[in-house]
Amino acid sequence: MRGVLSLIILLGLSGLGLAAEEAKLDTGNTAWMLVASALVVFMTVPGLALFYGGLDKAKSILNTIAMSFTAFALVTLTWIAVGYSIAYGDDILGFMGNPFQYFFGKGISGINPDTGYPALLDLMFQLTFAAITTALISGSFVGRMKFSAWLLFALLWSVIVYPPVAHWVWGGGFLSQHGALDFAGGTVVHINAGVAGLVGALILGRRKDAALIPNSVPLVALGAGILWFGWFGFNAGSALAANETAAWAMINTTVAASTAALAWMFAEWLHAGKPTVVGISSGIIAGLVAITPAAGFVNLVGAVLIGAIAAPIAYFAVALLKPKFGYDDALDVFGIHGMAGIVGAVLTGVFADPSVGGTPGLIYGNVKQVFVQLVGVVVTMVYSAVLTAAILLALKATVGLRVSEEEEVEGLDSAEHGEKAYNF
Repeated sequence: MRGVLSLIILLGLSGLGLAAEEAKLDTGNTAWMLVASALVVFMTVPGLALFYGGLDKAKSILNTIAMSFTAFALVTLTWIAVGYSIAYGDDILGFMGNPFQYFFGKGISGINPDTGYPALLDLMFQLTFAAITTALISGSFVGRMKFSAWLLFALLWSVIVYPPVAHWVWGGGFLSQHGALDFAGGTVVHINAGVAGLVGALILGRRKDAALIPNSVPLVALGAGILWFGWFGFNAGSALAANETAAWAMINTTVAASTAALAWMFAEWLHAGKPTVVGISSGIIAGLVAITPAAGFVNLVGAVLIGAIAAPIAYFAVALLKPKFGYDDALDVFGIHGMAGIVGAVLTGVFADPSVGGTPGLIYGNVKQVFVQLVGVVVTMVYSAVLTAAILLALKATVGLRVSEEEEVEGLDSAEHGEKAYNF
C-alpha cells in the first residue's frame, strides 16, 4: 500500500514538473515579441504620423500628426480598460468577449504555456494593433474635422467597432469558428479602417479645397519607409513566436511590398505619364496591406501575385474611382487600405499553401476557403460602415464634426492648436 502511495505521489510530482516546464519562460519568443510590439508602436508614432503629415497641406500637418499621436494615446487606455476583454475575453455568442474579464489587466499574469512569453505581452502586442487601426482612419478626415470630435470618435470607435471584429477573427468568434484566415489584420485592421474612413469622408463632406497637395514628399517617403520597417513587427510578430512562420511572414511581407511598389509605379507611369515618389510610397503601403492577411499562409509566388494584383487595383481606386464618385477620402484610406485589404483577404483564400500555413486555398483544391474569406470581408464591411456611421452621426448631432469654413481656410494647425509647422 505504501509503495502504491509513493508511486502516486511521484507521478503527481512529475505531472507538476511537466506543467512547470510547459509554463517556463521562452526568452527567444519573449524577446521577439517585445521587439515586435515596439516595431508596431514605431509604425504609428512616428511612421504613420509622418506619412500622413507629409501628404496633407502645410497648414494642417501638425493637426494630422496630432490625430495619430492622440489616437495611440487614447486607444492605449480604452484597450487596457475594456478593449482587450471584448476582443479576447470568454466568447459570448461568437460576437464578443466578456467586456470586463480583463478590466485594466485584471487576471493577466504568468507565462502563457502556448507561447512561452508573459501573458501581459499579449495585452501589449494587441494594443498596438488596436491603436494603429484607429489612427489609420484619420487620413480620411484631415483638413476639416474638429479635434474634439476626433478625440471622441477615436474613443468610441476603439471600443465599439474594433474589438468585436478582432474577436470574430482572433478571439474565438464566429469567423474563426468557420475557418476564416486573417494572419495579421486584413479584415480586422485594414478593411475595418478603410470602410470607416470612407463612411467618415461621406458624412463629413468635401473639403473646400480637396486637391491632394503634399507639403513634403520626403516626409511621405520617410513615413512609408518606417511603416515598411515596422510592418515586420506587425506581420512576423503575428506568428507569436520566433519560428518558421515568422520567417515566412517576414519574407512574404518584403516580397509583396517590393512587387506592389513596382506595380503601382508602372500603373501610374502608364496612366499619368510619370512615376512619382508619392506613388511608389503608396504602392509599398498597398503591398504591405494586401499581404497582411496572407503573410503566414502563402508561399513566395503567392506573395508576388498578391502584390502585383493589389497595387494596380488600389491605384485605380485612387486615380479613377474617387474622382468619379466625388468622395473626399483625403489621404486615400479606403483607396489603399480598404481596397488592398479586400483584395488581400480574398486572395488569401486563393493562394493559401497548406505547406506554409496548414490550410489549402482555391488553387490547392479548397474552393470553400474563398467563400469563407468573402463572408469575412462583407461582414466586416457592413459592421464597420453601420457602427462608424452611427458614431459620427451621433457626434454630428451633439458636438458637431466640422470646423468652420474660416478655420478650414486658415488651417487646422493654427485654428485648432495655435501653432504652425513652418515659419513663413
